[in-house]
Amino acid sequence: MSEANKDVIRRLFDDVLNGGRLGLLDTIVGAAYVDHSPAAGQAAGAVGVKAKVAALREGFPDVRYTLEELVGEDETVAARYSWRGTHRGAFLGIPPTGKTILVRGMDFYRLRDNRIVEHWDVVDDLGMLTQLGDLEGG
Repeated sequence: MSEANKDVIRRLFDDVLNGGRLGLLDTIVGAAYVDHSPAAGQAAGAVGVKAKVAALREGFPDVRYTLEELVGEDETVAARYSWRGTHRGAFLGIPPTGKTILVRGMDFYRLRDNRIVEHWDVVDDLGMLTQLGDLEGG
């Protein structure tokens, strides 16, 4: 089960986050999906995940995620990653700065029947805002 679940998370990073294939979220996010780290005002389920990813890709059109480590056991997959992108669109209310930033994070996913049903993340938001020059978050 762990390897199949890790493959789902690899698809999330490769095809959705890097490739922009947001429609794929309809097949890999479960109907009962719960995001324990939602963006402000994030809708439930795949719709909310699509909006969250779209907002990031709008702010950083060249965003590129690198999976640095992927560990799976039973229903849980942990991902340690970084992403790099150039701030070319508004993001979190911050107008484009043109700065290229590097952000690191770790996510945990719980999967059932090859679908993500829960998500937690820890992202260096302070480091991101510092690099953008906006410590007050917009």
